[in-house]
Amino acid sequence: MTDIKTKAKKVDDAYWRAQTNIPDIYTKGRVRFAAGLREVINQLQQSSATHPAFISCPDLLELCEEIEKL
Repeated sequence: MTDIKTKAKKVDDAYWRAQTNIPDIYTKGRVRFAAGLREVINQLQQSSATHPAFISCPDLLELCEEIEKL
């Protein structure tokens, strides 16, 4: 699995593993979205050793495209 595919899989896994014992479907969606977004940040920060607080738009778009392919 390529590096970007691995990252996409980790984001997808974080989304689906988010604790969603909440019966309200809208709240459940927000909890999962936040978990996925946190994992996006974690994965892209690990890629940027020189500037870990900086996430590039092209990297984010590439990750989004990989997530869509899952």
